[in-house]
Amino acid sequence: MTWTFSDSLPEYRTEAGDFLTAHPAENTVLLTLLHRLEQGQLTSGGPGSVPRHGWWRPSADAPVAGAWLQTPPQGIRLSTMPVRAAVELAGLLAGDREVTGVGGGTAEARAFADTWAGRTGATAVVHEEQRLYRLGELAVPAVPGRLRPATPDDYGLLVPWLADFFDYVGFPDFDAPGMAVQRIQAGEFFIWEDGDGRPVSFAGLSQVIVGMTRIGPVYTPPEARGHGYASAVTAGLCEVARERGATEVLLYTDLANPTSNSIYQKIGFRPVADSVIINFR
Repeated sequence: MTWTFSDSLPEYRTEAGDFLTAHPAENTVLLTLLHRLEQGQLTSGGPGSVPRHGWWRPSADAPVAGAWLQTPPQGIRLSTMPVRAAVELAGLLAGDREVTGVGGGTAEARAFADTWAGRTGATAVVHEEQRLYRLGELAVPAVPGRLRPATPDDYGLLVPWLADFFDYVGFPDFDAPGMAVQRIQAGEFFIWEDGDGRPVSFAGLSQVIVGMTRIGPVYTPPEARGHGYASAVTAGLCEVARERGATEVLLYTDLANPTSNSIYQKIGFRPVADSVIINFR
């Protein structure tokens, strides 16, 4: 077994790109991160901090069968990979101060975290258990209103909505203003207006990469909840995704939130795999 580390995006694309694109649903996060880094839409935080990545082969002459990517200070994101590769990676990186956590498929991420904790004495704390869903047959809910793209005029509305969303999911320091600017400009944010034309919900739609796109975040302010707006904006984005050529429409849910898991299944999403985000303390 062998891992290769690199801080060169072109090299990472050359070595790991075919593997990632061969499994677009399971590797949706890595593909999106890689795309945004290549487009200059995503940077790491802190002086001198740069994106890091690597790929794994079961033997020196075998095809790539695993990969990872990190934009510090965010944790490492693992591709689908054999558990033994995740264990080896944790051993190689043990003690690296930029490794603040790990996310990925449940088996791989937990194996990494267990090895990391054993090697470093750190405590591995589950931040969120998630389920990845894939759209099957779309069932559009009957909710009054319409979907429209977000514009720069919506910046003042979306920044506090984003900040509230990230505070709720446990990332209160996330750069909501920066995300709002980038994703509005990229045509990735959409707003649902109710029957009176009032903005009541919004959601994001990632760029289509090898036929795959992912919906998220999805947010409705507390005063507008309970009317089906999250279902409506999500279903609307499913239609936009297909118009843009997507053959795979994906989204993640928090397994601790039964409401979101229920509403997405009602409009046609079906489970693919479970994953977990784990922080190190």
